[in-house]
Amino acid sequence: MTLELRFFANFREAVGQKTLERDYPDGTTVGEVLTDLVEEYDLDVFEDGDIRPQLSVMKNGKDVVHIDGRDTPLDDGDTLSVFPPVAGGAGPQQSSPSVDIER
Repeated sequence: MTLELRFFANFREAVGQKTLERDYPDGTTVGEVLTDLVEEYDLDVFEDGDIRPQLSVMKNGKDVVHIDGRDTPLDDGDTLSVFPPVAGGAGPQQSSPSVDIER
């Protein structure tokens, strides 16, 4: 079966491209694909034997956490997307200058 693998942010940098197309045997699971990627690209996706909770791994747009996690089966033509943790925000707040309004 052929899968489309999509990578974002630092995973994209590690892999060197946004998408890969790979062939796997029928019955391959998300965990098996991720294990291959860890071995090939040294991606940090597992914690205590499961997918790190900070990651989003999507099968055809649905988070595999809500399917069968790393045991989620894949089918020919599926797209598997791997998103790293997202951090950040507005950063330290800056104080606004005071504005006096006369009434």
